[in-house]
Amino acid sequence: MDKRQAIGSWLSGPREALGEAGVDLGYPGEQLGLPQRGPGSIARPGRRLGALAVDWALCLLIAYGLLTDGYNQTTGNWTLLIFFALGVLTVGTVGCTPGKRLFGLRIVPQDGGRLKPLRALLRTVLLCLALPALIWDRDGRGLHDRLARTIEVRG
Repeated sequence: MDKRQAIGSWLSGPREALGEAGVDLGYPGEQLGLPQRGPGSIARPGRRLGALAVDWALCLLIAYGLLTDGYNQTTGNWTLLIFFALGVLTVGTVGCTPGKRLFGLRIVPQDGGRLKPLRALLRTVLLCLALPALIWDRDGRGLHDRLARTIEVRG
């Protein structure tokens, strides 16, 4: 293996390297019984990040416009608190935040049925900590989703 192959496998990630080695991992969500594409499939990272950006911008706008005088550390703290409240209330009741709704995503429990408010609370607490959301499994689910036993799917 030359240096270009080593760097290429590192940049493309372990899934690509395992695929080149002949290991069949299937598509994201296959182990969970979800379709490969379309409604009900695992949400892709681009949509998830877009929804997160919209939700954060909305919370920042509320904090900046209604609660603080100018942009400072207090604005960031209020933004995080509003983001937490938004996540718990909207995901716990309708299954999606305004950003997720805009991008056609929703949160569903792993075992089916309705999402319980305690799962939404746990998921949002872990999401606000940020680190669990940066650790993903092979299905593209963040650690916050795995611990809360939820799945972010396309609506």
